[in-house]
Amino acid sequence: MSQKRFHSVRLEADKCRGCTNCLKRCPTEAIRVRGGRAHIIDERCIDCGECIRVCDYHAKVAVTDPLSSISNFKYRIALPAPSLYGQFNDLKGISQILNGLKHMGFDDAFEVARGADVVSRAIRERLKNPDLPRPVISSACPAIVRLIQVRFPDLLDHIVDVRQPMEVAAMIARREFARSHGADEKDVGCFFITPCPAKVTAIRSPIGHRKSAVDGAISVLEIYGLLSSQLRNAPIDIGIETASDLGVGWARSGGECNAVSPDNSMAVDGIENCIHVLEEIEDNRLRGLEFFEGAACTGGCVGGPLNFENNYVARSNVRRLASRDPNPDLNVDSGMMTKYDLYYSEVIRPNAAMKLDDDLMEAMRKMDQIEKIYSELPGYDCGSCGSPTCRTFAEDIVQGAATKMDCIHKMKEQLRVMAQQMVDLAQTTRE
Repeated sequence: MSQKRFHSVRLEADKCRGCTNCLKRCPTEAIRVRGGRAHIIDERCIDCGECIRVCDYHAKVAVTDPLSSISNFKYRIALPAPSLYGQFNDLKGISQILNGLKHMGFDDAFEVARGADVVSRAIRERLKNPDLPRPVISSACPAIVRLIQVRFPDLLDHIVDVRQPMEVAAMIARREFARSHGADEKDVGCFFITPCPAKVTAIRSPIGHRKSAVDGAISVLEIYGLLSSQLRNAPIDIGIETASDLGVGWARSGGECNAVSPDNSMAVDGIENCIHVLEEIEDNRLRGLEFFEGAACTGGCVGGPLNFENNYVARSNVRRLASRDPNPDLNVDSGMMTKYDLYYSEVIRPNAAMKLDDDLMEAMRKMDQIEKIYSELPGYDCGSCGSPTCRTFAEDIVQGAATKMDCIHKMKEQLRVMAQQMVDLAQTTRE
């Protein structure tokens, strides 16, 4: 039996009302409604947070680290995601955020946008290799990487083997802090301020490397109120802002493409939109495309479900902050490419959650059964059976997780037949 995966997205069953909002929106069909409550299929969930966004009853939550967890380390470094800057409308400079985080109890704050600068250069170097399958797919959004594992395994070798900006930022921040303060790196904890649950899962269950360089993930919602109060007195000090405008621009869709600068690139945001484009890539209908940047959240990381500010307002705020230099440059020394462990150490494996059976012949037999059952269903995809579509319902029946009578339309049809049989029986008895 496969080991149970860590998931940031959790269900609070007592709040669930059995509606089908999450059922219809899950991109990997990982949710079922059984017994009047939603259930998340562990193997299929990619922690994109779409169910958190659409649940009217707040029955889906993201498990993150509390702010108090920073006390587990002697020294604490905050790693603010670039999207954090977009949460404050009157922000005059990024240094206000960095200083505000220090006032909250962190010993230092290191810009993840600086990690994005380094990652951008690393990707540029990788794109020089003509043997890499095209288009090269960004590894920045862990929800998209896990989506490819589940639904598009043939595209796994297209994913660039460069670690996420938060990972690179943590490595740089820890080493620089330890050197400048004469501290042991083991005493330094790095905490990512996260806009989404997928990043939390990426820290607890990394893809492409064995252990995360990040020690915890604190949601933007958790620190927003306290940080807002600290910003009133936080000084502006441009000297401590080390990231380029290109790195800051990673917060919104298209920012990575701007920083990586391939000749023919595409930035797509929103999980459903990404699925459509990945299907096109899989079918080889986007020939000539050099680089694909996919973001599960609408607008990019500024649209993450753990953010406070409206996605469009946050995007505008980031655009303002990332347009200070008309000709920005990454300003990343070539030595950074070898100084830190920037690349994956493990091959990304496909997730077989959607495989019908390990035995090929049995899988084919089940597929035939599914097609037969599906042809007998109404095709409404209404979700009343507790499965997202009629096809997944047919699969659930074959896998023993549902019966035909769970379909309300099949049940009505059966009741109609039974009622007619009772009428016929009554007439026969009278005669």
